Amino acid sequence: MVGGAIVRELLAQGWAPEQIVTRTHAELDLTDQAAVRAFFESEKPEMVYLAAARVGGIHANNTYPAEFIYQNLMIEANVIDSAFRSGTKRLLFLGSSCIYPKHASQPMAEDALLTGALEPTNEPYAVAKIAGIKLCESYNRQYGASHGLDYRSVMPTNLYGPGDNYHPENSHVIPALIRRFHEAKVEGLPAVLIWGTGTPRREFLYVDDLAAACVHVMETSPENYAQHVQPMRGHLNVGSGEEVSIRDLALTIARVVGYDGEIRFDAEKPDGAPRKLMDSGRLQALGWQPKVDLLSGLEFAYEDFLKSCT
Repeated sequence: MVGGAIVRELLAQGWAPEQIVTRTHAELDLTDQAAVRAFFESEKPEMVYLAAARVGGIHANNTYPAEFIYQNLMIEANVIDSAFRSGTKRLLFLGSSCIYPKHASQPMAEDALLTGALEPTNEPYAVAKIAGIKLCESYNRQYGASHGLDYRSVMPTNLYGPGDNYHPENSHVIPALIRRFHEAKVEGLPAVLIWGTGTPRREFLYVDDLAAACVHVMETSPENYAQHVQPMRGHLNVGSGEEVSIRDLALTIARVVGYDGEIRFDAEKPDGAPRKLMDSGRLQALGWQPKVDLLSGLEFAYEDFLKSCT
């Protein structure tokens, strides 16, 4: 989803298709160190957008913690080190808002990193993403001056949009609810059951807005970028600045899909962190602003679901 959006943004900004190198998972297993090194030695890219990751919602994180930490650690370690070895000077690593402590002050600023305990349900994934930030910072510290490295990190909030994963069990909340309400509408089900109490509040960002932010960050001059980060806090938050409760999100998605049955919440299931609102002030100070509001984005996402999954 994210990689596809970044490609769309680059093409929209005038990059030629032959200038953009991509690989699907079937073409290149990023957990395979030898394969990744061979790819970088062959292609020698000038810049890298590292959007690949093993991702999922609460159920997937709870069910596959070993895969989430191992695969994400291997992906980022192999790509970042191979980029350095092949001479890539510029790289952008994409993390996640779950890197911040479960009870971090809201909205969460970049300085909140490593100041408290993580949300247990996605701690393995979060630890891997924190490691990715520190990999970029460490390569910059050791090789920035001598090799001209400029490896940056952005931490997106919850994403959705074209190309999302609509798997019935392993998807994030928006694609999961889109699928569930659509199937309930088609099957004429009287009610839909949703995990948790519905009270947690979440921030969501349309994936094309994130792609624009990524390209914007990569095109920002080193001097300007350095004014908004710190050597040991070298990442930037990317969020919409607006939050919504899971209950209100479910009601909105039901309206978009056209489902008019009952919506129930299972309080016995985990909620995750109570709030996860990002402070994106530093990125906004660099000149980026989101453009797609939540309702419009959900309508676009449902259109994408109908095209790809029905």
